[in-house]
Amino acid sequence: MDVLIVAVFGALIGGYSAKRRGGNRKDVAQYAFVYAIIFALAGLLLSILYTRLFAG
Repeated sequence: MDVLIVAVFGALIGGYSAKRRGGNRKDVAQYAFVYAIIFALAGLLLSILYTRLFAG
């Protein structure tokens, strides 16, 4: 659940970043998708790390 929230947050940041740079709809979609993947992977790794350290 946390990974999904982080992925949506990443997509919002990516879309905003592309829009701020003057990108068209395809640029915004691509940035949002890539940022969502990056943030989701980071969230997944942090979730696994947290589970291993504290819920073990």
